[in-house]
Amino acid sequence: MINAVLVFNNNRQPRLTKFYTQLDTAVQQRLLSEIFTLVAARPPSSCNFLPLPPLLAPSSRTTSTEHNDAPSLVTYRHYATLYFILISTSTESPLALLDLVQVYVEALDRLFENVCELDLIFNFETLHAVLAEMIVGGVVVETGLEKVVEGVRAQGRVAKRPVNESRAGLSQGIWAGR
Repeated sequence: MINAVLVFNNNRQPRLTKFYTQLDTAVQQRLLSEIFTLVAARPPSSCNFLPLPPLLAPSSRTTSTEHNDAPSLVTYRHYATLYFILISTSTESPLALLDLVQVYVEALDRLFENVCELDLIFNFETLHAVLAEMIVGGVVVETGLEKVVEGVRAQGRVAKRPVNESRAGLSQGIWAGR
């Protein structure tokens, strides 16, 4: 199960925070700070998986069945100026989660045609619509890029931007920074 989806920029500012498990606001804020600190400090050549910080890690008092449902893994990808982070249970495949992040970013790129951080700021409804097409209640329900994009377009959740507007997209940095 996916417990949370987070998107941060390089300056520690959250651009998307979606929690699928109930947490106190104070715990959420501490978690956001701890996770960004851990992820941002890692060198680009390091693995994209790391254990959950002790703030939410399961205690030794839990049973083995409760332990499988507890969040335990942080999976992330860094694209251009954004970190895409998933917090999940040990039952999720880390490689599948990396693929999920890739599909999410590609869907945003198709919907915004060269997505950039400003698209995420001013069109957060589209961010949530894409996420809702892919994940429901912490369970991945769709990973097909075409189906996700088609579903969001059918909802009419994609904002139109002026034709004359020119800017460098996030995707230019995304594909170059693999």
